[in-house]
Amino acid sequence: MLLLASLFFYGWGEPKYLVFMFAAVAQSYIAALLAERFRGTKIAKLALAVSAVASLGLLAYCKYADFFIGNFNAVTGLSIPLLKVALPVGISFYTFQILSYVIDVYRGDVPAQRNFVDLAMYVAMFPQLIAGPIVRYSDIAGSLKNRKTTLADAAEGITRFSVGFAKKILLANSAALLVSEFKAYGEKTVLFYWLYAAAYMLHIYFDFSGYSDMAIGLGRIFGFRFSENFNYPYVSASITEFWRRWHISLGGWFRDYLYIPLGGNRVKPIRHVFNILVVWAATGFWHGASWNFIFWGLLYAVLLLFEKYILHPKRRHAVPMHIYTMLFVVLGFVLFDSTSIADAFMSFKSLFGLAGIPAANTASLYYLKSNLILLIIAALGATPLPKRIYEKIGGTSGGSRVLAVLTPIATVASIAVCTAYLIDGSFNPFVYFRF
Repeated sequence: MLLLASLFFYGWGEPKYLVFMFAAVAQSYIAALLAERFRGTKIAKLALAVSAVASLGLLAYCKYADFFIGNFNAVTGLSIPLLKVALPVGISFYTFQILSYVIDVYRGDVPAQRNFVDLAMYVAMFPQLIAGPIVRYSDIAGSLKNRKTTLADAAEGITRFSVGFAKKILLANSAALLVSEFKAYGEKTVLFYWLYAAAYMLHIYFDFSGYSDMAIGLGRIFGFRFSENFNYPYVSASITEFWRRWHISLGGWFRDYLYIPLGGNRVKPIRHVFNILVVWAATGFWHGASWNFIFWGLLYAVLLLFEKYILHPKRRHAVPMHIYTMLFVVLGFVLFDSTSIADAFMSFKSLFGLAGIPAANTASLYYLKSNLILLIIAALGATPLPKRIYEKIGGTSGGSRVLAVLTPIATVASIAVCTAYLIDGSFNPFVYFRF
């Protein structure tokens, strides 16, 4: 039933992409069985190689073909027509799940799944299919066959879903509206650029972490326990810490399936630098078929190397380190959101008053006043403060009784309000559609 629901959910947007998903599941099913049956032989290596080429080849065709063709045309002067393939939603997420499954079976970490329906369910599971987190097969293999669904789990799942729903609809979409107004307005100022940068940073966090919360909550309702994907990244005091807290499932995937196989940090410094550059270029490229994403990844590679070999964050004071970290996170997201490298440099110049634009004007001051409360609430919501207050209240006998009544009321109210927003408005950007 869950598989049928997941296929219906995914096919609702475009039924033909179900063919891609079925092909991906089928090849991984066969490859894993061969890798297990012939482990330690050339046949197992061949099965792994063919599966990896098939998975990455499909992803490359759908997501990166026009990027390579466009760059090839730019270098050679040719005019090879672009394929203009529409990107299947969530293909980057389920491709990585399939890759990790086959690799884990090849390594002997998990047994191959012999029930095709169970494997398809793992890949197509609708709560986390289109926006993560990236779920390892090893984490839910047991739950595919034996899991308990209880009223308490369902209640916790619904509450977690409502939190993510509110983060997405009330905070992420409101911040995205400010970003949209900035891009549509002609007269930019330094203040307006900083408002845009702060709004986009908050928008992408609440959008993505909101989707992760909804996925974790829905999974809990059905008896699955997905790993956390965010851990308050904006309280970090270094870029290294930031990436331990941001998109945890993606960072863990690249660590276990690319960084460590390349040698990790147990190699000579020059090789370690190479490993970091490769991993972070791949991380950036995973996010999108554009040079700005690659340079975004490489920016973090340079910062991580700088922290490891020169800065040594643990020896520095927390406040200056937090300021440094948030500055580069903001600049990184400006690069992430840019349409080109030239656009990114123009934004950087504007942020620091080097683009010949005024510091502020009536319009930018108006947008600041209109959105200040939103930005403050969102900034506080991105910290552990609300959770700590909730837990402190729940830590007393009287407080726990009050929360036992208020939590379900707030949950229902949150879902009702967010649903009303969805019905009433048409502005509902989906940041991760291109992944």
